Amino acid sequence: MTQTQDLEMAARHGNGGAYYPPPRAGAGGEDLDDDGRKKRTGTVWTASAHIITAVIGSGVLSLAWSTAQLGWVVGPVTLMIFAFITYYTSSLLADCYRSGDQATGKRNYTYMDAVAAYLGRWQVWSCGIFQYVNLVGTAVGYTITASISAAAVHKANCFHKKGHAADCSQYDTMYMVVFGIVQIFFSQLPNFSDLSWLSILAAIMSFSYSSIAVGLSLARTISGRTGKSTLTGTEVGVDVDSAQKIWMALQALGNIAFAYSYSMILIEIQDTVKSPPAENKTMKKATLLGVSTTTAFYMLAGCLGYAAFGNAAPGNILTGFGFYEPYWLIDFANVCIVVHLVGAYQVFSQPIFAAVETAAAAHWPNSKFVTREHPLVAGRFNVNMLRLTWRTVFVVVSTVLAIVMPFFNDILGFLGAIGFWPLTVYYPVEMYIRQRRIQKYTTRWLALQTLSFLCFLVSLASAVASIEGVTESLKHYVPFKTKS
Repeated sequence: MTQTQDLEMAARHGNGGAYYPPPRAGAGGEDLDDDGRKKRTGTVWTASAHIITAVIGSGVLSLAWSTAQLGWVVGPVTLMIFAFITYYTSSLLADCYRSGDQATGKRNYTYMDAVAAYLGRWQVWSCGIFQYVNLVGTAVGYTITASISAAAVHKANCFHKKGHAADCSQYDTMYMVVFGIVQIFFSQLPNFSDLSWLSILAAIMSFSYSSIAVGLSLARTISGRTGKSTLTGTEVGVDVDSAQKIWMALQALGNIAFAYSYSMILIEIQDTVKSPPAENKTMKKATLLGVSTTTAFYMLAGCLGYAAFGNAAPGNILTGFGFYEPYWLIDFANVCIVVHLVGAYQVFSQPIFAAVETAAAAHWPNSKFVTREHPLVAGRFNVNMLRLTWRTVFVVVSTVLAIVMPFFNDILGFLGAIGFWPLTVYYPVEMYIRQRRIQKYTTRWLALQTLSFLCFLVSLASAVASIEGVTESLKHYVPFKTKS
């Protein structure tokens, strides 16, 4: 069937013209999908790897601190509640990958495409602001976190040689620059499909350092050298004052809620999955596997870490030196963190890269700078000049921001707070209501709106707590003099 015949069939076909011809061979002989793009090869396992890479960040190491702020009751319960919310809303979002029929409907390639298809163009602008500000903020935050873990390797060796009381602090700038240089090279991988191996490697790394943290916490708990823990967490008048208790509890609640958040890249991950079966079925299985795995590690890391350190749990078990020995194991764990963040940085940056490059190709379709691919390495790797320059500039800018604002993790907490509700809950719920034509004030409609409103309150409270944290950080900030 020719392209003209395809268009004629689309015009005659129902479901809003959402007809796609059967796969056919491209100019180079490769198989194409129903939308004329290169055949997708993603599976439950590769999608799960992308999810785990995105979700299990080094934030898992701060869950002991979060549990310490909330206590034995509220901490674990909060983890389970947000695990369920994330899985449920992600399942709703997975159904929005195609408009109309889940097997043959028009594909929505990005989160914003899905919002535009179901909610209209006017909501796309607000969605884009929330999504891309969060993605850029995450890239900067990962640069900072990776540099802290890299510096922790030097510090662990220093403490081993000179004793735990030695001054082993390190300037983070050099490590940020090295991390940025590495990202410049990996950013030239064209898209998510080419990142599958990196995501799998990063997922293995996240399992490794999470397991080490859990194992060390378990060993400390068994040894009996544990801190004091309580049902309600840190105690007013003993560990903190009443104001600190409120702010830190809200920050902990927000940290747990946002630790699961990956909705802003779910559609992009789903666009790598092959069919049949329908992509939403594969993605729901991948989401269940990814969120279940994540929750298991979060429960172990949070609860065992709190059991080991009690209310004095450090902000990061591995870089905050809750453990000093065996130093070689601490070194290995922090190297795993850095490798994982190399992959996670790319997973969160690819949607930004794709958005800019797609817009450029639409505006300048005849520009060789924008569209021409230059084959390298015997044709196995292509270089595009727009991709080379724009992605390099993005990495350089995110690295510079990390160097200039090393307290950016506090700001990132604020960005996450204002992004959690719209991206993880509001848009998926509203698109699902529109897709299933759920009538107002029915039981299902009221339940979905109640869920959305409660998550909005969590975001609002956590945003206020994050602003307070940024204010405190600014009081002690000295440019280019930050040590870890």
